[in-house]
Amino acid sequence: MPKPDIYLSVIVPAYNESKRIGKTLLRFQEHLSKQAYTYEIVVVSDGSKDGTAEIVNRMKEEIRNLRLIDRKENRGKGYTVREGMLASYGRIRLFADADNATDISHFEKMRPYFDRNYEVVICSRDEKDAPGAKQNIKQQWWKRLLGNLGNLYIQWMAVRGIWDTQCGFKAFRDYAAEKIFASAKIDRWAFDVEALAIARKLDYKIAIIPADWKNDPATHVSFGAYFKTLWEVYKINRYIKRINI
Repeated sequence: MPKPDIYLSVIVPAYNESKRIGKTLLRFQEHLSKQAYTYEIVVVSDGSKDGTAEIVNRMKEEIRNLRLIDRKENRGKGYTVREGMLASYGRIRLFADADNATDISHFEKMRPYFDRNYEVVICSRDEKDAPGAKQNIKQQWWKRLLGNLGNLYIQWMAVRGIWDTQCGFKAFRDYAAEKIFASAKIDRWAFDVEALAIARKLDYKIAIIPADWKNDPATHVSFGAYFKTLWEVYKINRYIKRINI
């Protein structure tokens, strides 16, 4: 059976997102339905226990081109994004967080880079990456501090020159997505770092656009997740040195 001809796949990792997923999907539909290109929205439920999957299934009647991957076991955000990337059909594959903190309209700023043969285009909340980047609703001070310190470590260990590796809005050409995520191993928070490190290993061209980002205080990122991420980055450092792609 031939694959459908789809320009954009939007992959939405979702873990217990029943309070936010409906609003986000309606916003995606509002924006994407006005565009000339074809698209699909793929929600991947990461073992949600709160009715997230049921909400998405009900919304298939009003949201065009909506698919659900309803995995019953929680495996982590990295595993979930990887699953969605490899199960999508789009020539461009974008993962976007379920809170829509980086609005779906940012994708229109990414498109010119894909037209210029970039393989990966990411959003950044840091002006050192992209002038004009901003956080309209800032994170708590301790999250900003840990994020800044963690980024210095990430640059040292894995991805030099990128000041915001963790913004949840990254897009890949289909062949790049398949190559990167088929090689990826990190199941939880540092999967962004791993994806960028593999892209660098493959000499893919990476572009960065500024994010107009709005923090959602209901985020699932806990204090302990920052330290788990640093351990995962160490493992990425060791792995990337040995990987043969």
